[in-house]
Amino acid sequence: MTRLGRFLLLAAFSATVLAADGNTTASDANTQPIGGYVPKKAPAVLALVLYLISGAVHWFLQDFVTATPRQRSMLILPLGMTAMAIGFVLRLIYSNPPFTVGKYTVMQLFILLSPCLFLATDYMLLSHLAKSFDAEVADRSLVIRHSRITKIFVWSDVATFLLQSGGSGISASHNPNTAKLGTDIALVGLVLQALSFGLFTIILLIFAFRVKKYFPNIWYPKNPRPFKILSRDPIDDWRILFYMMCVTCVGILIRSIFRVAEFAGGYSGYITTHEGFFYIFDALPLWISMTLYCFVWPARALMERPGHMELTTKSFLPAPPGAYSA
Repeated sequence: MTRLGRFLLLAAFSATVLAADGNTTASDANTQPIGGYVPKKAPAVLALVLYLISGAVHWFLQDFVTATPRQRSMLILPLGMTAMAIGFVLRLIYSNPPFTVGKYTVMQLFILLSPCLFLATDYMLLSHLAKSFDAEVADRSLVIRHSRITKIFVWSDVATFLLQSGGSGISASHNPNTAKLGTDIALVGLVLQALSFGLFTIILLIFAFRVKKYFPNIWYPKNPRPFKILSRDPIDDWRILFYMMCVTCVGILIRSIFRVAEFAGGYSGYITTHEGFFYIFDALPLWISMTLYCFVWPARALMERPGHMELTTKSFLPAPPGAYSA
């Protein structure tokens, strides 16, 4: 497991313990559902099955395709899918009956924080994708050095992760003022996370734009091998991975905007208390986005591809005087 994965799991566990405040059996005096509604079991079961299937495929591909340390960083993706599936298991447990603070808190933490691993996946992918090219390509096409992309955005995610976990746990309090404080804290974390990922998406698009502008031979690879699904063959046309990353960014941004709107509406707001919004704008976009990697496993596009060194701007510069003299 990566250091990031271990840290996030430890942080989630710690936040869960602190948020639950040692009370796993407390129930609301008025027997009102803590989340504002009683979760329906059918959609939770469906979501659980879908995330389990996609996660199982990710685990298989992680073992079937991955070979190098760079590719092994993809372990964080199946971990995220597994954590999300656990969140739906906890949702089923919480729903019968939906009055236990501890169960609600742990369930919320898994479902709210598991997508942090999906964000981290895209952060690492852009860094590794840039490193798969010649250094000149990475340096000229990236706004931020590839060695800093993962560090900057992952640690930004860690900070927002802690805000969300702490706020989500506090929001389950029976005290309205305390619950509002927790919601506000989580909202700050969600807003910062959305802004951070929006900035990352812009950096990703600029990277592709500059590669296309300055390195056309790389943007249009010559004679790439036909793309095959569920294969160990390298993906020569790296743009396939880039386009998949763009789709995942759209799904994550939809989820981020939804979560900001949800928490901005308050603990008892319309969006928060209507379960359908969660599945349409959170669970579904994330599942679609991450399931696409079942078909385009990123490690295949991160394998060493020959010919990168000569496909830089040096290829288009005039030869120095006397280069072709006898």
